[in-house]
Amino acid sequence: MTGDVLAITNEDAIKKSVINLVRTRTGERFYNRLLGTKVNNSMFELQTPELASSLQVEIDNLLKNYEPRIARSSVLVTYPNDSNDLNVRISYDIVGLPTPRQSIDFILQPTRV
Repeated sequence: MTGDVLAITNEDAIKKSVINLVRTRTGERFYNRLLGTKVNNSMFELQTPELASSLQVEIDNLLKNYEPRIARSSVLVTYPNDSNDLNVRISYDIVGLPTPRQSIDFILQPTRV
C-alpha cells in the first residue's frame, strides 16, 4: 500500500527461499524438525572430500523435498585451500517459467561473536 516494503517475485523469491533453506539448521524450525541442513555446524570440522560430498547430498535432498518450484538442481560444495570457508554453488531450473538456468554462489565463513 505505502510502498515501504518491496515485494520480491519470481526468480528472486525462489533464490531467497533456496538460500534460507540451506542456511536453516536442522531442528531450528518449529513444527518441522527435519527441515534444514548441517552446513553451519560443519564449518569448524576438518575439510575432507567426504564431508563435502555428504553436504552436497544433504542440500540436494533438502531442495528436492522442500522447494517444489525448482527442478533438476545440482549442488557443488568446495573448500578453498588454506581457508575455513565453504563455497556452495547451486544450479537449478524454475518450474513453469521460461527462464534460463539459475545459479546461486555463496560463501559461508565461520565467525566469532
